[in-house]
Amino acid sequence: MAVDRPAADRDGRRVPVRRLTVLHDAGCSLCGFLRDWLGRQPQLVPLEFVAAGSAEAAARFPGLDHRATLDEITVVGDLGQVYQGAAAWIVTLWALREYRPMSHRLSTPAGAKLARGAVLAAARWRDGRGQSAGQSAGWGGGVYRRGDGWAYDPQAGWHYNPPTCADGACFTG
Repeated sequence: MAVDRPAADRDGRRVPVRRLTVLHDAGCSLCGFLRDWLGRQPQLVPLEFVAAGSAEAAARFPGLDHRATLDEITVVGDLGQVYQGAAAWIVTLWALREYRPMSHRLSTPAGAKLARGAVLAAARWRDGRGQSAGQSAGWGGGVYRRGDGWAYDPQAGWHYNPPTCADGACFTG
């Protein structure tokens, strides 16, 4: 009689990924363009697209920080694997027939730096171009901030200033 192992004991060598859900910002023109482009590519692993921060996303993935999914691309595997930022881009490319070899190159330490740079460039473009009316003109070479406390200053590099309870972001358990 076979005994099922807990999901924590499973890995990619023994249990294949059969589907990936890409959470995307439905209000971002770059995100919409990439969602459409990904949807047209031949897929080795089916990609499903769900709007980040939506009621559907919250219902399907109750354990996720849905505010963070609006800040950075998040991909969820069919067994609950969560990929964010550069890792999410890499696993999404891995799902595409023509880009799987590139995803393997990007998964190396040197390739991960390149992937992270691409994510940062997309975030800069997004912040500069995807603003709603009445918001700032966007990224103009100043400090780029994320909601999780990380900020990038072109002069000083990355630094971390953790959110505080005064920000309304403290964890209460």
